[in-house]
Amino acid sequence: MDTWQLQDAKARFSEVVRRAGQHGPQAITVRGKPEVVLLSKAEFDRLSRPKPSFAAFLQDSPLMEIELDIERDQSTDRAVDL
Repeated sequence: MDTWQLQDAKARFSEVVRRAGQHGPQAITVRGKPEVVLLSKAEFDRLSRPKPSFAAFLQDSPLMEIELDIERDQSTDRAVDL
């Protein structure tokens, strides 16, 4: 991510916008501290789209069709070494 001082970003705004579209987010600092990040519209849309629920994520998994052979021990006691 490129970093720009605010006064440079204002003077070269077209370049900052072009770089955000072609090279990714551009950080802008105010008095040496990171203040804002300029993103392309495509990157913003990707980051802000709704995320599926965990249940939907699991249901869409390619592993959903695999059958698991799970057997549970039905005994009520177990040996314990003391």
